[in-house]
Amino acid sequence: MTTVQHAQLDWDENGNPISRAFADVYFSNESGLAETRHVFLTQNDLRARVTALPADGRLVIGETGFGTGLNFLCAWQLFDACATPGARLQFVSVEKFPLSRPDLERALNLWPELKTFADQLLDQYLAIHQGFQRLAFDDGRVTLTLLIGDALEMLPQLDGQIDAWFLDGFAPSKNPEMWTPQLFAELARLAAPGSTIGTFTSTGWVRRALNAAGFKMKRVPGIGHKWEVLKGTFIGWPQDVPAPSLATPWFARPDLPQGERKALVIGAGLAGCATAQSLAARGWQVSLLERHEAPAQEASGNPQGVLYLKLSAHGTALSQLILSGFGYTRRRLERLQQGVDWAACGVLQLAFDEKEGERQTHLAQAFSPELLHVLTKAEAQAKAGVDLPSGGLFYPEGGWVHPPALCRQQANRANIRLMAHNDVLELRREGDAWQAWDGERLLDSAPVVVLAGAAEIKRFPASADLPLKRIRGQITRLRENEASQSLSTVVCAEGYVAPARLGEHTLGASFDFNSDDLTPTVAEHLGNLELLREISTDLSERLQVDALPVEQLSGRAAFRCTSPDYLPIVGPLADRDAFLEAYAVLRKDARQVPQSECPWLDGLYVNSGHGSRGLITAPLSGELIAAWLDNEPLPLPRSVAQACHPNRFVLRSLIRGK
Repeated sequence: MTTVQHAQLDWDENGNPISRAFADVYFSNESGLAETRHVFLTQNDLRARVTALPADGRLVIGETGFGTGLNFLCAWQLFDACATPGARLQFVSVEKFPLSRPDLERALNLWPELKTFADQLLDQYLAIHQGFQRLAFDDGRVTLTLLIGDALEMLPQLDGQIDAWFLDGFAPSKNPEMWTPQLFAELARLAAPGSTIGTFTSTGWVRRALNAAGFKMKRVPGIGHKWEVLKGTFIGWPQDVPAPSLATPWFARPDLPQGERKALVIGAGLAGCATAQSLAARGWQVSLLERHEAPAQEASGNPQGVLYLKLSAHGTALSQLILSGFGYTRRRLERLQQGVDWAACGVLQLAFDEKEGERQTHLAQAFSPELLHVLTKAEAQAKAGVDLPSGGLFYPEGGWVHPPALCRQQANRANIRLMAHNDVLELRREGDAWQAWDGERLLDSAPVVVLAGAAEIKRFPASADLPLKRIRGQITRLRENEASQSLSTVVCAEGYVAPARLGEHTLGASFDFNSDDLTPTVAEHLGNLELLREISTDLSERLQVDALPVEQLSGRAAFRCTSPDYLPIVGPLADRDAFLEAYAVLRKDARQVPQSECPWLDGLYVNSGHGSRGLITAPLSGELIAAWLDNEPLPLPRSVAQACHPNRFVLRSLIRGK
């Protein structure tokens, strides 16, 4: 993975930003707003298209070069003024050198009339790291997906269709590496039928290259110092150019559900509440069925969870998911109450042995210091406020979260109906709908069902073969005292301890692969206390753990639910037996790609297997489910979505000849 590099700016006498690397302006010094509106909004006919959107309609804009966000803010302002209630705007923009937040704020101060929208962007402009980063505004009605990286590396990973392109960026003469036939081919690959495009340049070779990629381009009058600009329409992939490869059928998108936009989400933990929230933001009516009396009663019910990023320096699918999911969750937390529902206190991972120290050194070389950096022992102790056995890796944007607060915030929407004390024991397909039954009682029905009940989803035949494993974990709660108040960040080694929430520290957590009993045990409390001593003997002494009557220790136990490859299981479900039959040739030759359509179970999806990373992976996985169901651009790279896909397991078994 490559480290994010922020844009290096100079500022002219009028306060306008100039790229130091490209020696070019971000917008016209004379008429920045007018030029943006003329080149991108007018040439894509956005006012008429936004006004014509139906209540459940959506416009997807793609952009090269997010820069200061000026184009996004102008499009959002137009959408806010013209769109009917219920319509949605999705904006996907690639940016290799994102502005730092202070520079972004300084640049946007130039446009007072955009302040309402700029302030919201600035509020959410944090944890912007490499890869796909999704930001949500206006209760999810407007989404911005930033692809942080080189356009020719990021756009090929995008799975979706773009209705209107903003071909922006520094001038072709200043940044020729971007303006290439390869880029234009990616714009064409992603273009929806009839997609439009606008760009500020009228350079002849750009026009000809876009024509060759399948866009019908023409010069039109410009504005200000621009004599001419280009506009165009996508008319189809060129016949003399090989068509882009399609997704293999077992990872292709299922047909969209027909009829009523209603879904049943089974399980009101982190995965279920996130899925319900993402669907509700798109106008779906959601029944959230929970067997307990309220959301977040099982693994999502711990008093404190940690926003902890266990990453790889090699850019694995899991690392990409974690980095995108961390940013999405971290931005969502801004809606919650600091100090009670969450705390941005940072997370310190101790270098508890030589191997861990080497791993941390490699990570510090692979990622930006804004995400993580190494602290010496003295620096770590100063950061944590207690004595520690070593230095470690510090994640300044991390912290702790009260998961039930996040679940409640996600589930508390007008078009989500929480159905507590409803244990779904059976699913039946009747016509175009799924029915949820509790014995002899029909609970509800809908065209779409999302199974989000952790390992409990194995009770249903369609998901019974998913290799989900339950792992018992127990946390210990320790009363805060005056001496322990000095702990100022989450500290992790083999276990973790967090600064107090409402007068209690959370300590944990045990791992038990064999027990099905959720009664807290003294033995595991003692094990957690030993984990605390390994983290900091100083803190254990401050908390006087040796003097605590062990029989009076309090805590709770719950089951984590994980998969063999530690990736969550998120996506549409197929009929396993029909899948094995349709793709049986893979047993003999794994290189074959039979074109038989995947035998999907219409309208049946799963969001499970998040393990101990649910705070980071479950909320964004809700967006992934919603993107499939609404045929939107995916919020993750296609390869990462495929790595999380339920079909991966039956596919592997076929390839291995099983």
